[in-house]
Amino acid sequence: MTRKNTVCLWYEGGAVEAANFYAKTFPDSTVGTIHRAPGDYPDGKQGDVLLVEFTVAGIPCIGLNVGPQFKHSEAFSFQIATDDQAETDRLWNAIVGNGGQESVCGWCKDRWGLSWQITPRAVTEAMADPDRAVAKRVFDAVMTMGKIDVAAIEAARRGGKS
Repeated sequence: MTRKNTVCLWYEGGAVEAANFYAKTFPDSTVGTIHRAPGDYPDGKQGDVLLVEFTVAGIPCIGLNVGPQFKHSEAFSFQIATDDQAETDRLWNAIVGNGGQESVCGWCKDRWGLSWQITPRAVTEAMADPDRAVAKRVFDAVMTMGKIDVAAIEAARRGGKS
């Protein structure tokens, strides 16, 4: 690798499976080189997959298979901007439907414990509205949601009027 900055994600195992899932789920995502351990290590043996290089939505990553010592937390997440409800549903359902779990305000976790924010652009745009009352209505609506409902966000932006 020649990049100066790459996100390194710690996996208890399954880094290749995770990378393959991300590559088939998110646009601009690929699986690159798979590196095997040249010798035994505390949670693995020589020849085991030690790390996998992959890209998620254009972001270079390394998945490191090194054991259960550290877990993913909400302190790190990928935020994926979606264009409409169909894309929001597809990505959310892919993550949750593959052994993940729902959370609140557009957040969910994949089966490996990595957090994702599936955020429609409508939310980001409305939260940046110079009319702070609009931003507050949208914020309040988001706070009641798991998966984001774009129609409800647009209604909140208009003041609750259809």
